Amino acid sequence: MEPGFVLRPPSGGVFRFDPGTLWLDLLVSGGPGELAVFETLHAPADAATWSGLCRLRLDPARVHVTAGELAALVRLRDGLWELAWALTRGHPVSPGIAALVDDAAAQPSPAPRLRATGLGFAREWTLPVTGTQLLSAVARDVVDVLTGPHADRVRECGGHRCGLVFLDTSRPGSRRWCSMERCGNRSKVRALRERRAPDAG
Repeated sequence: MEPGFVLRPPSGGVFRFDPGTLWLDLLVSGGPGELAVFETLHAPADAATWSGLCRLRLDPARVHVTAGELAALVRLRDGLWELAWALTRGHPVSPGIAALVDDAAAQPSPAPRLRATGLGFAREWTLPVTGTQLLSAVARDVVDVLTGPHADRVRECGGHRCGLVFLDTSRPGSRRWCSMERCGNRSKVRALRERRAPDAG
């Protein structure tokens, strides 16, 4: 199944957005401050639902999250927004955020399983999964990304007032938009209008 989320922003329209990695998948679920309007993690069952939509593709019916684990997941997510903003805007990363990631990553994560397919092999996960394991998987992904070859490729969409954050895993490292069908297309239309506009003088 193709990774990513189908988003329906308040401004209208529907588009597919692939954040590029698991920890940025979590940011799609909402966030602090002005991002609270996009909040989707209201109850433990919502975290299980997210686990089926993110790139883990878990079976939500077999993901068991307590109220305390949900609170920890939201706390980590909000900290990861601060981390993403620091990375995309060239600001120093707070030691508190690193500690938050480290604490979550130290817990057991979901155990991978190998499944043979007609064309090779696929990775699955040993179920059931707890909220703590889900939290650990996200935190370990942060560590993997920020110590890996794409550590400098966490990007904020260049679209006007978009704000979505993604990992640019394209070979040339030139991804600019959350989605070409949304912000990429809007930018092209805006540029075309500017070229066609009569000179002010």
